Amino acid sequence: MEKTSQYSVLSTQYSLSRLALTRILVSLLTHEEAIVAGIGNTNFDLAATGRRPQNFYMLGSMGLALPIALGGAVAQPERRFFALEGDGSLLMNLGCLATIASVAPRNLTIIIWDNGLYQITGKQHAATSSVTDLVGVAKAAGIANSAWAADEADFTRRLSQALITDGPHLIAAHVDDAPGAARPERDPVLLRDRYMRGIQKATSNE
Repeated sequence: MEKTSQYSVLSTQYSLSRLALTRILVSLLTHEEAIVAGIGNTNFDLAATGRRPQNFYMLGSMGLALPIALGGAVAQPERRFFALEGDGSLLMNLGCLATIASVAPRNLTIIIWDNGLYQITGKQHAATSSVTDLVGVAKAAGIANSAWAADEADFTRRLSQALITDGPHLIAAHVDDAPGAARPERDPVLLRDRYMRGIQKATSNE
């Protein structure tokens, strides 16, 4: 009962800027790390930070950012991969957390933007707005290095640690519901081919 009460307080504080946190993420990447961004505002904000060839912008494939990033992390263990996902999309595919915990890729970090809404489809409330704590779910699935970022400084600190320590890591943040800042091209072949070229040559992340 105590956990539910504590989370209910947290779930009302969707004040962090999703775009600002996305910019922090990109600014810390210096070794051609790959980012797989889920649908909607998650990849819209990533597109606004600049078109890195190592960014994969998903179109329509809800809930698959984590599995795609996991596949890349397993195939290229020398490169760090980031799965960037919204709360609604993760709720659609919670089983992937157990799979990631089982595989335990040291080079994978999951970042979750939680605003308690299915924002793109009309701002319907998601389970995370009331009863579901995604960090708690991730820990229960076996991803021990899972935590909420309290603010931008805490997010930066946790992300910096994830870049130099073994994962998998999961960092979640309660974010705003601002409109996406940009749009990637709606051309699946172009997005796929550019990403594949971007990760073609694996590089050291040390």
